[in-house]
Amino acid sequence: MSDLVSRTSAQFPHVPRFEAHFQSFEEAGDRAAGAARLAALRAALAARGVQGYVVPRADAHQNEYVPPCEERLAYLTGFTGSAGLCVVLEAEAALFVDGRYTLQAPAQVDTDAFRVVPLAETTPEAWIETHLPKGATLAFDPWRTTLDGRRKLADAVAAAGGILVALEEDPLADQWTDRPAPPAAPIRLRDLALAGEAAADKVARVQAALTQEKLDLLLISDPHAVAWLFNIRGMDVAHTPIPLAWALVGAAGRPVLFTVPGQIDPAVAAALKPVADLLPRAALEGTLAQLAAGATVRLDQATAPVQLASVVERAGGTVSKGADPIALLKAVKNEAEIAGMRAAHLIDGVALARFLHWFDTVAPGGLTEIDMVEALETFRRAAGRLTDVSFPTISGAGPNGAIVHYRVTRATNRALGADELFLLDSGAQYDEGTTDVTRTLATGTPSEAMRHHYTLVLKGHLAVGRAVFPEGTSGAQIDPFARQYLWAEGLDFDHGTGHGVGAGLSVHEGPARISKLGHVPLKAGMILSNEPGFYRTGAYGIRIETLVLVEPRHPGGDRPSLGFETLTLAPYERRLIETGLLSAAERAQIDAYHRIVRDKVGPLLDPETRAWLDAATAPLT
Repeated sequence: MSDLVSRTSAQFPHVPRFEAHFQSFEEAGDRAAGAARLAALRAALAARGVQGYVVPRADAHQNEYVPPCEERLAYLTGFTGSAGLCVVLEAEAALFVDGRYTLQAPAQVDTDAFRVVPLAETTPEAWIETHLPKGATLAFDPWRTTLDGRRKLADAVAAAGGILVALEEDPLADQWTDRPAPPAAPIRLRDLALAGEAAADKVARVQAALTQEKLDLLLISDPHAVAWLFNIRGMDVAHTPIPLAWALVGAAGRPVLFTVPGQIDPAVAAALKPVADLLPRAALEGTLAQLAAGATVRLDQATAPVQLASVVERAGGTVSKGADPIALLKAVKNEAEIAGMRAAHLIDGVALARFLHWFDTVAPGGLTEIDMVEALETFRRAAGRLTDVSFPTISGAGPNGAIVHYRVTRATNRALGADELFLLDSGAQYDEGTTDVTRTLATGTPSEAMRHHYTLVLKGHLAVGRAVFPEGTSGAQIDPFARQYLWAEGLDFDHGTGHGVGAGLSVHEGPARISKLGHVPLKAGMILSNEPGFYRTGAYGIRIETLVLVEPRHPGGDRPSLGFETLTLAPYERRLIETGLLSAAERAQIDAYHRIVRDKVGPLLDPETRAWLDAATAPLT
């Protein structure tokens, strides 16, 4: 790494670094212990009179990122991917992974003990139907299984002629003796200037939604929703500033917030007590049983565990399975949240400009994918505002860029070569807000094919950015805008065009998205990503991503319309733009965006970087 980056990094030691993400598959997992741990689990199951057990990669909230104490799948199998599920039977065990992990999983697990099964080959439910012996009992963890998950398991077990049971006692508990302690990081208040709405007013809106849906009680099982509702933040998981808290909100009366004792100091407690009753996490089930008696209780179908549904039913309540109404309320940002997100993107834009200038100066120069991750993080740290990266950075040189969800490790780390593409997908968490940006960069002289494919992706990206559409339009209807120029040449990409983004919360937020499956209508105030791509296996990957804000358009028109404001402030890669493929309107759109980047970011840069940015954002010729 250059002296500049090393010096800058040394100036900001107070921000934690994230090199742990560079562990190789073998370093991160525990392959050798898999067979012994599997045998111990089978013995524990036999002692309980069951013949099978389901081990998901999930916590009680179904979080994307889970604390170390919830990495039960990794403990058992050695597999450390972010998604997966293992079905353990007496004679065999199958680990199910998606397409991101078909290479990683076999490298990490003892394949003599665990069969790695790609989800593209079969689902866990289909496998259970054909492998569970007739009359056998399959158990599942009711804290880490949702109602929909239980239904799928029940159908599969019934088809196999077996018995499905909930096993409240964790059979891994006795053998996982060095299990990390549950997190209990301090909870802090979110400044009202950033939240934009007092917690009491948010509670009133949620209660109005419950009344409209004829619901008596809402169990909030999604910690992101808890954080939003009470204007609090935490540090219980990586990359997302949330406490692993629960809450109950009735259609009337005071909400109840459940946290781990010691997480809330007296000052935070004093601010929260006028809004909610504060109880320890251990009181959740008892309080839920008391309030659920004779009540209709909404449980979020994506995050609520079977265990708490059973509490409601045993108390004489009725479970209403559906979406948490907070999800949609949270997705529509208020003016303060939007202002915070704009501020975060300006901070990030300065860091990105400094990084891109540095990249142009030193790349390839023998630098590696890990060097790029460390350099970008260093420039972000230099602002003194970075609290975390919003997800592990995707840093793919050459053919590694064609792996959509690539994560660089010390084993896969590749040096940037001459005349190739480099894909960098990254994001940051600041107090002000959350960012997510992808730029595809070129070293040396890119090939004609690289420039052609990049420009097709860019044209789709621009088409989404300038789209104007009537209210009620869904992300599924916008998605083809990004693909049209690729489709015209028999090309496509296999991921969605965009996902929702939280304001100082999760970088991946529902319920709206721009994809073939994005059926939630877009609303003014939502923030989403716009990230089409193209991937040539074994050669290169291209993705261009900015965050966009849904905003009103044509207020005087016959029909209310919406469009997008681009929040991300980073120039496109001029060396990859084939201007002959662009229309005059597209060239003007790029020039207008680059002018915004130059005007907003430029005054905050040192003279040398400012000169670079002026050149990078000059009008296209």
